[in-house]
Amino acid sequence: MPKNTQLKTILIIGSGPIVIGQACEFDYAGAQSLKSLREEGIETILINSNPATIMTDPTMADHVYLLPLTTKSLITILKNHPNIDAVLPTMGGQTALNLCIEADEKGIWKDFGVKLIGVDIDAINITEDREKFKQLMGRIGIPVAPAKTVTSYLQGKEVAQEFGFPLVIRASFTLGGSGASFVHRAEDFNELLTMGLEASPIHEVLIDKALLGWKEYELELLRDKNDNVVIICSIENMDPMGIHTGDSITVAPAMTLSDTAYQRMRDMAIKMMRSIGDFSGGCNVQFAVSPDDKEDIIAVEINPRTSRSSALASKATGYPIAKIASKLAIGFTLDELENQITKTTSALFEPTLDYVIVKIPRWNFDKFEGSDRTLGLQMKSVGEVMGIGRSFQEALHKATQSLEIKRNGLGADGKGETKYDQIIEKLTFASWDRVFVIYDAVQAGIPLSRIHEITKIDMWFLKQYEELYALEVEISKYDIKTLPKDLMLEAKQKGFADRQIAYMLKCLESEVYNRRDELNINRIFKLVDTCAAEFKAETPYYYSTFEAEIETADGKRYVANESKVTDKKKIVVLGSGPNRIGQGIEFDYSCVHGVLAASECGYETIMINCNPETVSTDFDVADKLYFEPVFWEHIYDIIRHENPVGVIVQLGGQTALKLAEKLDRYGIRIMGTSFKSLDLAEDRGSFSKLLEANNIPFPEFGVAETADEALAVAEKLDFPILVRPSYVLGGQGMKIVINKNELEAHVIDLLRSIPNNKLLLDHYLDGAIEAEADAICDGENVYIIGIMEHIEPCGIHSGDSNALLPPFNLGNLVMQQIIDHTNKIAIALNTVGLINIQFAIKDDKVYIIEANPRASRTVPFIAKAYGEPYVNYATKVMLGENKVTDFKFNPQLKGYAIKQPVFSFDKFHKVNKQLGPEMKSTGESILFIDSLRDDAFYDLYSRRKMYLSK
Repeated sequence: MPKNTQLKTILIIGSGPIVIGQACEFDYAGAQSLKSLREEGIETILINSNPATIMTDPTMADHVYLLPLTTKSLITILKNHPNIDAVLPTMGGQTALNLCIEADEKGIWKDFGVKLIGVDIDAINITEDREKFKQLMGRIGIPVAPAKTVTSYLQGKEVAQEFGFPLVIRASFTLGGSGASFVHRAEDFNELLTMGLEASPIHEVLIDKALLGWKEYELELLRDKNDNVVIICSIENMDPMGIHTGDSITVAPAMTLSDTAYQRMRDMAIKMMRSIGDFSGGCNVQFAVSPDDKEDIIAVEINPRTSRSSALASKATGYPIAKIASKLAIGFTLDELENQITKTTSALFEPTLDYVIVKIPRWNFDKFEGSDRTLGLQMKSVGEVMGIGRSFQEALHKATQSLEIKRNGLGADGKGETKYDQIIEKLTFASWDRVFVIYDAVQAGIPLSRIHEITKIDMWFLKQYEELYALEVEISKYDIKTLPKDLMLEAKQKGFADRQIAYMLKCLESEVYNRRDELNINRIFKLVDTCAAEFKAETPYYYSTFEAEIETADGKRYVANESKVTDKKKIVVLGSGPNRIGQGIEFDYSCVHGVLAASECGYETIMINCNPETVSTDFDVADKLYFEPVFWEHIYDIIRHENPVGVIVQLGGQTALKLAEKLDRYGIRIMGTSFKSLDLAEDRGSFSKLLEANNIPFPEFGVAETADEALAVAEKLDFPILVRPSYVLGGQGMKIVINKNELEAHVIDLLRSIPNNKLLLDHYLDGAIEAEADAICDGENVYIIGIMEHIEPCGIHSGDSNALLPPFNLGNLVMQQIIDHTNKIAIALNTVGLINIQFAIKDDKVYIIEANPRASRTVPFIAKAYGEPYVNYATKVMLGENKVTDFKFNPQLKGYAIKQPVFSFDKFHKVNKQLGPEMKSTGESILFIDSLRDDAFYDLYSRRKMYLSK
């Protein structure tokens, strides 16, 4: 039992909808925390408004409240559960901490006798109020950058005059660096100061001297009630100070820090954690280090909660920070807890890594037309990937291969920047693709000293790039037949993909793969053991690498593979890779449920994913986790090694779906809907023919592969025309055009960014109502799990629309057409598993916009609204274990559930905020209403008219 036996019921505050700066790393932390507390027999109550996450699954907590994160909601819960003993606010990011402070100020915790655990209010206030933090650091002798807090425009001008430029403006109590900026010139100061003051809820900013060019580090700490402190992980930002850590390429463990400086940093971090309050839990501390031999250390900030980096540190080390922090919060000490990796030693240990981790953020600037694409103090990335390798170079390559931006790694793919001026500009004004441009700069012959001078990136990292390019030059001297084995092995050990080696050797990827096979240079798998093999690791958590053969005394040659293959029947679930707009955490929800359902059917489950923020990459979800790029070469090697019964591609969004063709070509069984059917639904032309054959109406259309063809199609269709590419995600490239000039310009633009694409041109049904249906089909029987009506008209992407479940004003005639069309299409496509169909309704006639035979963004929302485990059922259908008719469906919903999109436009000033066919929202929340008379519905419905005045 926990040491504090008085804690029997605990309230956990979630982080709400996903926004830039606070993503699904807090879903992971919250899910771990709930598991951890329930293991100790504690009753858990959760408040969170995000329907897309695993955290809000009814199985995760004893009571899940899908309510807005407000003090009003807290009071409702506390009245319903007078037995709540404590609140744990450290798992829900800044949103949870801010709500906790507000509730404290209003006296809510005191009124209901609720104790705060895992942190204390003083610690939150000290760390969030930059002036208090600076004063405390002064008292305990920890250096900070010269800074002053200001609450007015006039005070700000005085400080700027005193410090001189460059300066940093940081807004208090904000998230993901909102309101923060660099000021290089006096003429920009007024605008940026005003922006910072407005972004802060308390109208306060800290102005400090810019530590430009200093190196940035983070430490993740845990402390128990006996004041034992462990440092879980050191993380080094490859980018120097000046780029938000969420937008920085980060490396673990720290690479360029001397041991003496690390020990000093360690002592400072422990001193800082002990000084901010007497609490047990997790903490993240950020430091700046001078880029000279002195290695002066300055404290930047401390966060007394799980952070974005603690999810990364947990996956990097295999040490589940949120899980252990939750147990510490209820009174356990580190030496009493079990080490989750070895299962035999205690949690009072500091992980030692015998591998390297590289995290690279994933951006979505294409969704924010007119946005400033340079990186700075305000976080702009929407997700991240992590690569694990035996060296920095291998991990860096694996991370770049995980990004899904049509690159095969660093260089060697013909897509690099070659213009000198462009390279210098991208290095000078930190661009999102700088990780690639550094390689291009080396290739262009720009000296490392010049690259260092511009970027201030440590020379050690730049030399790693130089080595990679030198290897590319060496390999390019050979062809596939003459390439020596040692060079091939070196290229693979440094992370080069077969596609890149094929580019160097001017041959096919398959030829490189076959040659590797002949030379016995095969991918092997290593355990993430975090104790550098000092103790035996029990966790089935693997990454791949390449090793030279070992020769035994009797002449046998082999490589050591730590992933032992069982003789059980296996299923591989392909994950959805990095979060981005159009493909977010809802697919992680589906993957986790798919894994659990396959496990219930007696399969050994294997998860492949590279996203460190998610629950699917937790080492205790699947029987085996391969933390690898969702990239063909890696997947194929895992499948060859494991020999599964089949692969599930329906749950990992477009990422997994795009691999279906190759799986099919290589004879690997796809569970559920076949590749042929998936492809038919994606190919807009073929799909329309299927609709025609089944007598199902759809808007008039034509298919074009050139601008000329598009103009010819436009002759037959009336404007406005909706232009849609095939095989894209989140409405990428979709646009409504109203004349020939617009059409031509957009088609040329599209074909430049997505070559050889089939474009579908539809007559756009102006002013039509949009609806969508999700269903489960076993090839013969169909069950519609939910029909939703959008409040916004047709033409606004479904992910950006407010949608009601069930529909609020579709008559019986329309509803029957939706039901009939859904049944017909699901059967005609031979769907086995999930399908989502979108409709446009005009003059009581239902037209089909598109069908996706896979898990959709709305499935988790419908599952939460009706309280039914639909993904579990659908997976069992895909596996052939059950028919749709085997399940007793019993949806429960009083009134209506509204899916409300959430946007992150505040991160992009001067951006076009208009909504259209291309998705722009970063997350969603769920709102339950009893009737259509609810004020929230009136408010949403009245705004609908904004879009109808075209």
